[in-house]
Amino acid sequence: MYVCIGYLLCLGCIFGAYILHGGNIGVILKALPYELVIIGGGALGAFVVNNQGKVIKATLRAIPSAFPASRYTKERYMELMAMLHELLQKIRREGLLKIEKDVDDPQGSPIFSKYPTVGRDPRVIEFMTDYLRMMVSGNLNAHEIEALMDSEIDTYHQESHAPVAALARLAGALPAFGIVAAVLGVVNTMSAMGQPPAVLGAMIGSALLGTFLGILLAYGVVEPFGGLLEQRADDAGKELQCIKSTLLASMQGYNPATAIEFGRKVLFSSVRPGFLELEKHVKERK
Repeated sequence: MYVCIGYLLCLGCIFGAYILHGGNIGVILKALPYELVIIGGGALGAFVVNNQGKVIKATLRAIPSAFPASRYTKERYMELMAMLHELLQKIRREGLLKIEKDVDDPQGSPIFSKYPTVGRDPRVIEFMTDYLRMMVSGNLNAHEIEALMDSEIDTYHQESHAPVAALARLAGALPAFGIVAAVLGVVNTMSAMGQPPAVLGAMIGSALLGTFLGILLAYGVVEPFGGLLEQRADDAGKELQCIKSTLLASMQGYNPATAIEFGRKVLFSSVRPGFLELEKHVKERK
């Protein structure tokens, strides 16, 4: 929703002011398809050359995910921490070996099934069960598991930011492709020097349109979209950090209520539930 509103505001103000100032929008619309083919086609080809297949696929997957509202809300985090609290309570009450079935078969686990929002998220469940399995095995201490968690989160960070970097490079290239379109327009104009001034004026205007479109697409469309994807990637990474802090606190001997407080403190303030709010939610979900 906000993406569409932002684009409408950006493009509406630019072209609206142009029309109100007496500009002829017909000149732009007439040349627009050809300029878009030059700029968009050239930029798309460069994008394919500049990125590996996995980055191109990741970018295509990331684009639709930016339009809905972020799923990383306060309600989601409260459900996540309630699920962690229940798991840690079971460990504290019955022992680590009692969660082995939950870890080996998360789809059939009554605990994970109780919290469908996060309990059916493959990335969350894989991250959580992998480290719970290591805790059950008892072969690694808290510092070793923390180092491994940091490595995995860093890998996720690199993967999730690859589309962001790809779009940033694309945004940097678009003004240059706009100049290419403008130069081609000037070449075309120079070859028609015998035409009447009105025709030459329209051709010069069409050439300048290329520079305008390149800059507009770069800083009004692609770069803001890349910034949004970066924020979404940071939100997803914060969820893994919340799980990491909670599990490590449990390994260091803290009770479940205190352990989830470690995880709560990691969250961004805009979506972080209050202490009493989270405590009430956990009690209600028992």
